[in-house]
Amino acid sequence: MKAGYVTIIGLPNVGKSTLMNRILGQKISIVSKKPQTTRHRIIGILTEKDHQAIFVDTPGLIEPRYQLQEIMVRAIDKALKGTDLVLWMVPATRMPAEPEVKISQRLDPFPTIIAINKIDLVKKDQLLPIMDFFKKLGKEDIYPISALYGEGVGELKESILKSLPEGEFYYPEDMITEHPERFFIAEIIREKIFDLYEEEIPYSTTVTVEEFKERGKEKHYIRAIIYVERRSQKGIIIGKNGQMLKRVGMEARSAIEEFLDHPVYLDLWVKIKEGWRRDLAKIKELGYHP
Repeated sequence: MKAGYVTIIGLPNVGKSTLMNRILGQKISIVSKKPQTTRHRIIGILTEKDHQAIFVDTPGLIEPRYQLQEIMVRAIDKALKGTDLVLWMVPATRMPAEPEVKISQRLDPFPTIIAINKIDLVKKDQLLPIMDFFKKLGKEDIYPISALYGEGVGELKESILKSLPEGEFYYPEDMITEHPERFFIAEIIREKIFDLYEEEIPYSTTVTVEEFKERGKEKHYIRAIIYVERRSQKGIIIGKNGQMLKRVGMEARSAIEEFLDHPVYLDLWVKIKEGWRRDLAKIKELGYHP
């Protein structure tokens, strides 16, 4: 029997969440074309026969510019401290350079598998120089993949499971995550904000679920608050005659109903919490853990 923690790391927008969802066969982490969508450590559990891999999806590796980003970076450090294996994701769309050298040095103490993602966007002969680059850094376990389309993911998953240490399972075999439903509901709403708004607006928002009432055969009631930093952002989120907020609600409600497999009534509110991303007390109040 084998079991262990697998920390997925990489620069922003390299496909970490997409890969975890692909390996698990269901959506656990929200995804967006915009970078820095993931803010928390997201746990996804894969149990197959006598193997259990606990995947930890982490925020993108960045130089933090404000308090929330500092907490995101610390989330990566915490994940690495408890990991048995690192899954390092890099893009196939550019040649690695100095940032990858620094990351490689940081990962030297850990068993590491490299996934070169987005091979669907490049020609096969572009992969060889990238693989050679990492081999020269002492990284031998390298798998070209497309997380979006699944190419190469089966071989990567097999290698991950084989690399786990011997040990008892950490979680029941039918468990896929340790996060509560409220967490995923808030994340789904935040995902729709990332999809529907441009520039800084998605990064200035966060979502909390204030009330979640299960009502048997009737629609579940969910009251959620979208927090922004400034009054001008509140107006943008709501939109003219409330049309943008209505659109967020419609798209989020559909995704939440699919997630819960039950109809819901989604009651969305927008409130201002001035400068929350730069205020540690407010960040903690909104559910982020330093």
